[in-house]
Amino acid sequence: MALETSGFVPKGNLNTDETALGRSGRKKTLAGVMRRLSGFKLLIAASLVMAVISVVFTLLVPIYVGRVIDCITMLYADGTTVATGTPGTIRETMRITLFKAAASAVLVGASTYLMNLFNNRISYLTVRDVRNDALRNVSRLPLSYLDSHSQGDVVSRIVADADQFADGLLMGFTQAFTGIMTILGTLVFMLRMNVAVTLVVACVTPLSLFIARFISSRTYQMFRNQSMERGAQTSLIDEMIGNEKVVKAFNKEADVLKRFDEINVRLSESSLKAIFYSSLTNPCTRFVNAVCYALVAMTGAYFATVASGGRLTVLTSGITVGTLTVFLSYANQYTRPFNEISSVISELQNAIACAARVFEIIDEAPEDDDSDKPALGDVSGRVSAEKVDFAYAPDRPLIRDLNLSVEPGERVAIVGPTGCGKTTIINLLMRFYDVNAGAIRVDGTDVREIARESLRDSYGMVLQDTWLARGTIADNIRFGSPDATMDEVREAAKATGAHSFIRRLPEGYDTMIGEGGTALSQGQMQLLCITRVMLNVPPMLILDEATSSIDTRTEMRIQKAFHAMMEGRTSFIVAHRLSTIREADLILVMKDGAIIEQGDHASLLAGDGFYAELYNSQF
Repeated sequence: MALETSGFVPKGNLNTDETALGRSGRKKTLAGVMRRLSGFKLLIAASLVMAVISVVFTLLVPIYVGRVIDCITMLYADGTTVATGTPGTIRETMRITLFKAAASAVLVGASTYLMNLFNNRISYLTVRDVRNDALRNVSRLPLSYLDSHSQGDVVSRIVADADQFADGLLMGFTQAFTGIMTILGTLVFMLRMNVAVTLVVACVTPLSLFIARFISSRTYQMFRNQSMERGAQTSLIDEMIGNEKVVKAFNKEADVLKRFDEINVRLSESSLKAIFYSSLTNPCTRFVNAVCYALVAMTGAYFATVASGGRLTVLTSGITVGTLTVFLSYANQYTRPFNEISSVISELQNAIACAARVFEIIDEAPEDDDSDKPALGDVSGRVSAEKVDFAYAPDRPLIRDLNLSVEPGERVAIVGPTGCGKTTIINLLMRFYDVNAGAIRVDGTDVREIARESLRDSYGMVLQDTWLARGTIADNIRFGSPDATMDEVREAAKATGAHSFIRRLPEGYDTMIGEGGTALSQGQMQLLCITRVMLNVPPMLILDEATSSIDTRTEMRIQKAFHAMMEGRTSFIVAHRLSTIREADLILVMKDGAIIEQGDHASLLAGDGFYAELYNSQF
């Protein structure tokens, strides 16, 4: 029923990706991320507390080390006591200080571990919720969206892009929290020791942020392009692997590889460009950090050497050798967060670009919620169509002025050449699409006034395209009736003729089959799909080329089962093989989206019109 079978999306037409580009797109995405993070306020608060503890004790360690250095210098000076008024010996003071430094290091390790634990939980729970919302919305989207978007690209958004978003979010929490706390804490500690040296550090390091901002503002679109090309690549791989037999049958391996190479080259170019420009951030900020370290060393050494000269002011108090080592350590600690945050900013551009693609699916308008509409009661099966017009695209009308009246229990066959609108009528009956004009009614009620779930529960549907889920044979037969017993499953299988091949399988009804019915023939898969409907036959049936993949002998048995199943039930049969619909009560002959003939088999043959031409061409 898909309008487009190709999963490949050419460059320059990657769905609606252009809608979230630019600054407004980033702001909207960030707002969406913040809304989702608001549900984890306690975890975020706990992570911030751990970040504060980690930073405070990280900053205390250099102070303790500086005091030990000062003790060593005094130990060599007199070997006995510390400065006047300090109790105990130098060695005792050193032992106590070293113990404090070790205890601080342990606290840093424990708080960092807990902070990372909280951050991991926040990040992956957020991405879990994003994935759930994306897939939940996909299940509620109209088929028009899924028919017009590549399956591989949708899968890439929910899987790969969500992973990239999780990685960027985790890095942002882990490094941004500690980085900001380290910058603020280091400034406070340094200001208490020496204002002049602190001003040198504070004036130089912001250059790192300016550089990071300049680069990151230009890498967002590069990461966006990378994400889109990755989606196109996933789409092509998904399409080709799913249709490998067709590719081999037509010797198209070289063409597929050529298309793949083209996308792969574009992906490589966009990835290299994004990584190259984002990687400039680190060396540039490290250069600024190295300059800052050198200036701190020279300024600190100056104040250490002139401290005894009496030329100091309130802003430039003297410092000891130990204090100078603390400043040098703080210079590294103060500049490192700028370097890390700049890397985080680049990584976040990728994360935001990926998040924007996932949020596009989440923000896509779903089908209107009609759960409050009335459900169908006891369905008699009277179906009518009144002046129905429909088109998948406004400029390409398909169904025009369709009128139809089906009485309860009638078997209606729909025939006609490919593309005449047969399957489209099925889509309209099931409300996979809504009519553009006119109305389709069930038991006199417009289907748009009936809850979709109730309407679809009233139909049993067997499609030409078979679909089986990973699981056992019995689980697949029970797909629409999970409470059915094994006896009921076997009876349904016997009615369709599937029992004979199922019992020959290694584990019978408990045989595991792979996704898509791996290890089963096309005919066997279709038999299982028919059995699935046979297990719980609803008031109305839709058979869309239901026996197209079954051999003639099996088809004869299936037709008998169908006749029993259709007895007293309104049934719609779409078929190309006209031998399967000769006993239909009403045959609708379609051409170019309109019903051009209708009647039973005998009257249509006698009319010697388009149906007779189709029938005679087959026999």
